[in-house]
Amino acid sequence: MVTESKKVLCLVDGEHYFPVTKSAIDKIETKGYEVELLLFIGGTEKLRDTNVDVISEIFNKPVVFGENHKEIPYDLIDESIRKYDVDFVFDLSDEPVVNYSKRFKIATVVLQNHVVYKGPDFEFKPLIEEDVLDNPSYKIIGTGKRIGKTAVSAYTARLINQEDKYTPCIVAMGRGGPEIPEIVHGDKIKLTPEYLMEQSDKGLHAASDHWEDALMSRVLTVGCRRCAGGMAGQVYVTNMVDGAKMTNDLDTNLIAIEGSGSAVPPIKTDKTIVLVGANQPIETLTQYFGPFRIKLADLIIITMCDEDICSSDKLNALIEQLHELNPDAKIIPTIFRPQPVDTIENKKILFATTAPESVQPLLKEYLEENFKCTVVEITSNLSNRPLLQEDIERNIDNVDIMLTELKAAAVDVATKDALTKGLKVVYCDNIPIPINSNYDLDGAIMEIVHEAVTDFKMN
Repeated sequence: MVTESKKVLCLVDGEHYFPVTKSAIDKIETKGYEVELLLFIGGTEKLRDTNVDVISEIFNKPVVFGENHKEIPYDLIDESIRKYDVDFVFDLSDEPVVNYSKRFKIATVVLQNHVVYKGPDFEFKPLIEEDVLDNPSYKIIGTGKRIGKTAVSAYTARLINQEDKYTPCIVAMGRGGPEIPEIVHGDKIKLTPEYLMEQSDKGLHAASDHWEDALMSRVLTVGCRRCAGGMAGQVYVTNMVDGAKMTNDLDTNLIAIEGSGSAVPPIKTDKTIVLVGANQPIETLTQYFGPFRIKLADLIIITMCDEDICSSDKLNALIEQLHELNPDAKIIPTIFRPQPVDTIENKKILFATTAPESVQPLLKEYLEENFKCTVVEITSNLSNRPLLQEDIERNIDNVDIMLTELKAAAVDVATKDALTKGLKVVYCDNIPIPINSNYDLDGAIMEIVHEAVTDFKMN
């Protein structure tokens, strides 16, 4: 019989009397844990002696101190976890040594080491990553919803597909995904509005991420579902492992694993691309579990860097902080611009998007200049069905084409209402474009792909 390892690193402070801390440690060990090390992370009120030998004798445990009693020794926590090969970090410290922000920083260090972080009323578990792929792979995850994961995922697949030696496949999980993982041959079938309406009429969510991936990238896709997302990105339930396994029997040699919202796919991959929305509050990215996700990245793509969404000062500050959090990752700031999949030239357009109203003038100008159309109105209510329906009803008799992104209510409202009125529907991709020529997005993506292939062959 194999006994599960339950080795523990205890974080303690000098604000507790030693007998009180020792009683807590004794209680931990009565539950079957093995306390390997005590790490003092700060506080001096009750700390009369810092002689390691004396304190080790009192606790009958190895003891380590940080260099500064006023600062949390994050590096020492990281080093101790690896040195003692522990399975759990128990936090027996308290304010004023730690606060909420510092605890999240500790949690990030702990979870990066694939170790459980426990306290009196909390427990953070490391992400589960199943090693099930028979091909090189990369995952695309985000720090929030509506920051362009599907658009970037499709873009990477199209880019990769241009190289003869790669046949990419996207595996996506969404909140509206199928009960059984669904294969869509985006490389073989033509995904017309009428075809997607047929799927919607069957009760399927035809605007789910894998349909958008298939339509925009024209590659093989596998659609999966998930429910809920934990603070560090773990999902409660998903069939993505089954979907990922399907790719082992498909005609593909490179797998893109696409996240959902800020949830992280439970699949082990060779490389990771992290998307950051420039529209997000900076504290969301630099506090809580934002740093945890950012530290996972081999490449960081900042989306929605339009001046109307994110000032140049905020963007520069964001890039600087992202670099501090993950100095090894390349950072590419981008903007999104619409790319219709069919001609809209000389037509009057109603454009449905999830982009914020602040960038509507930019989108209108871009569409009219590049695709020779007339944009009658842009609605940013694609994810708000009642308001979207009102916008459509107000404009549908005054336009020739319903141009819509393929997400949210694009099929069951936008496409349905337009086709009912005899209006042509054209779907629209979002293309990530670097904010200036100093950034090589395509080169950065292909570098990740080549590294993923190399890493896969070495493991």
